[in-house]
Amino acid sequence: MTGTPATPRRRGAARTEELLRVTLDLAAEVGHAGLSIEAVARRAGVGKHTIYRRWPSLAALLLDALSLVWTSDLDYRYTGDVRADLREQFLRSSFALANPPLGPVYRAVIAEAQADSTLRATLDERFLVTVEQSTLDRITHAQRTGELAAEANLEFAAEVLCGTLYYRGLLTTRPIDENAVDGLLDMFMAAYESNEKTN
Repeated sequence: MTGTPATPRRRGAARTEELLRVTLDLAAEVGHAGLSIEAVARRAGVGKHTIYRRWPSLAALLLDALSLVWTSDLDYRYTGDVRADLREQFLRSSFALANPPLGPVYRAVIAEAQADSTLRATLDERFLVTVEQSTLDRITHAQRTGELAAEANLEFAAEVLCGTLYYRGLLTTRPIDENAVDGLLDMFMAAYESNEKTN
């Protein structure tokens, strides 16, 4: 009898991950407009009740699928050159958000969140706050090491840095390419670079 309860739990966890993977694959193929509980169930070869037992809504399913692919690979480097580190991370994360598996699911969550204030709050808490905080941590570190102006309040700057790229990537048809990232960072460094460093 010892070990018996563990097997169903493993089987349940494996099925849950399988359904999340199916959701990611489907999102990559059909985009957010083609995603639904029914579509995921059909692709997985299960009944809708199998999905609903685990997730009460499409939004909850999408959030867990997003968690599966939102990795620490999007974290900042700390090389001692804040501009280079911001540039590298912005280009890397922008590519991830524009392509499968992360991009289609993230867009689907954003779309669902427009009509669901609870989902919007959860998205902010689980993902957006993390992104903004990691940016703030990186530029605050640069401030402590003398790269950025000591007297500057960087909280709003972190929000603008992240928000500009998310706006461009999610709401416009303009690419987040090297020119866009360099232009944003030129403005940021012009406003916040330490005078001691530039003199």
